Amino acid sequence: MPQKRCTGKKRRPAVTIRHMEIDDLPKVFHLGEELFTADTVPNLYRTWDSYEVASYYLSESEYCFVAEMNDTIVGFALGTTISKPRSAWKYAHLVWLGVRPDLQGTGVAERLFEHFKNATLDEGVRIIFVDSEADNETALAFFKKMGFSNPKEHIYLSLNLSERKKRSVKEG
Repeated sequence: MPQKRCTGKKRRPAVTIRHMEIDDLPKVFHLGEELFTADTVPNLYRTWDSYEVASYYLSESEYCFVAEMNDTIVGFALGTTISKPRSAWKYAHLVWLGVRPDLQGTGVAERLFEHFKNATLDEGVRIIFVDSEADNETALAFFKKMGFSNPKEHIYLSLNLSERKKRSVKEG
């Protein structure tokens, strides 16, 4: 029996990418809760909460997609468009992109991004923006692979008051 060579790539799962529906909100929220925590992304300037998911769905559902496998949501993309007054240019911002950890590296995120990109192209968007922490090498490599370039550094500072509160309780 011939041996299979392991190339390091994961097999591409059979997933369906579709527009997010209202019944998907809790599932998307809970998957995002697993992916975007204060412990794993301590400097996240946007917070992952039910309001965040619902607001994108309610305001711009045409830019909200889910990846589904065997009737289970395994990934999502949430974004928005921006039109500036007196400007012919229209921009898009991919705000959230998440894939279940065991399916990362299988092409699910690429497919979600392509759906988002095509939806924005259909609406006349000329530039898509994303942001990531500077040390999130996985996200930076992914977006570079998707064609993003010209990264700009932007510094966000944070002060974790819960840590300060813990210290003062211990001291007191």
